[in-house]
Amino acid sequence: NHLRHNLIDILTIALTATICAIDSFTDMEEFGYARKEWFESFLELPNGIPSHDTFARVFSLLDPETVERCFMNWTADVYTLTQGEVVAIDGKTLRGSHHRAANKRAIHTLCAWATEQKAVLAQRKVEGKTNEITVIPDLLELLNLKGCVVTLDARGCQKDIAAKIREKEADYVLALKGNQSTLHE
Repeated sequence: NHLRHNLIDILTIALTATICAIDSFTDMEEFGYARKEWFESFLELPNGIPSHDTFARVFSLLDPETVERCFMNWTADVYTLTQGEVVAIDGKTLRGSHHRAANKRAIHTLCAWATEQKAVLAQRKVEGKTNEITVIPDLLELLNLKGCVVTLDARGCQKDIAAKIREKEADYVLALKGNQSTLHE
């Protein structure tokens, strides 16, 4: 059994496709063919563009947490946050990810967005909007926020979260609603 494709080739096409908002293995294959000449200018591609089945097999074998950690390290190397940069942390529900027949809930993620650079710095899957509070500290831990301003909606207006942001040597702007009645007054 010999290798037909280089792992770096598969991952490069997948990462590039993902950056271009492509999120299915079939579309990754089509994306590869549409830009084949460009990919051939810097990838080996010994057997051409991998099939959607190859993308699916490779990603089914990868540990998602390891991939996320590698992606985060790469992102940290690529993006240098500047003094005073605003990092917005917000939850998003993936449209169309709810599958009623399969009893699957919609996928909800918590993202850290560098507003100046217009880039997602980190994200974490959340089991429902109400669990964002427990995931925010983990997301903050991944980031080098020194000198930045972190913004959060009212759900993130918590003493522990504010303390974590200060521990990361950043400032914060937290939305405030009736969830903190004494502070709100």
